[in-house]
Amino acid sequence: MHYRRLGRTALQVSELCLGTMNFGPQTPEDESFAIMDRAIELGINFFDTANRYGGDKGAGATESIIGRWFAQGGGRRDKIVLATKLFGAMSEWPNDGRLSARHIKMACEDSLQRMQTDHIDLYQMHHVDRTAPWEEIWQAMDTLIQQGKITYVGSSNFAGWHIARANEAATRLRTLGLVSEQSHYNLLVRTVELEVLPACREYGVGVIPWSPLSGGLLGGVLGDSDRARRQSPQSLKRIDKLRPKLEQWEKLCGDLGEDPAAVALAWLLAQDGVTCPIIGPRTLGQLDGASLRSLEITLAPDTLTAIDAIFPGPGGTAPEAYAW
Repeated sequence: MHYRRLGRTALQVSELCLGTMNFGPQTPEDESFAIMDRAIELGINFFDTANRYGGDKGAGATESIIGRWFAQGGGRRDKIVLATKLFGAMSEWPNDGRLSARHIKMACEDSLQRMQTDHIDLYQMHHVDRTAPWEEIWQAMDTLIQQGKITYVGSSNFAGWHIARANEAATRLRTLGLVSEQSHYNLLVRTVELEVLPACREYGVGVIPWSPLSGGLLGGVLGDSDRARRQSPQSLKRIDKLRPKLEQWEKLCGDLGEDPAAVALAWLLAQDGVTCPIIGPRTLGQLDGASLRSLEITLAPDTLTAIDAIFPGPGGTAPEAYAW
């Protein structure tokens, strides 16, 4: 396993981040424990979750599973860079969501309790709150940092100008600001290349792509009839719509002799500013499969050009992508 600095910080995180959203609703607790144990064995030291994760098990269920895994001991917590997120409503009460100072404090306390730990390494805002002043947000976050309850602050699903405003406010307030941004980024969704990635590079913010395989569409879905049959009706419609591109994609990967999922992850790791994509295995086999192979793949320039021809990006950074 190789490690990269998270943005401009000195913190070292693995090139793959273990996403835990499936733990509970899709993956039983014992299998979730096995996946996390295996991740440590493989050198994956970066785990991501959110207070809302849990699906039909209820919000908070995934964090609770992680907490019970930590409680087994064996140095599990000390080996992990732990990231969680807040924003979504945790109840119907009006202040039990979003990014008020009150909710930031309460959400952090609740996540710490569920995960049976005394600190969160990376505390991320799951969405921008257009009603919350940055002075209020940074005051609350800095208080948590001073109390030792969180170490770094990150964002998720922010636009480029949100990242700029957040870090300019942090500079005025003499605090560190955002160190990471989780964005929807894969070969089928490249909008972040316009302004989010350039903003992150400018401010030293590490990019953590989520949904790197676009819900499995980039993982060789055409070549796996069993996987194709398991797709939801919505996914099947997407497959039909994208079939010509997916056929070209899977042929290119076949010519390389590589699994499409591994190539898709390797492509993300080759993008300037990307720290590590989030993988979300439902089973131990998925963790041990193509994800790890991606770390060994170096894509040649002509291969990158061929990939761009199949899945063209937005045309460059802003404003060149849409202006002279």
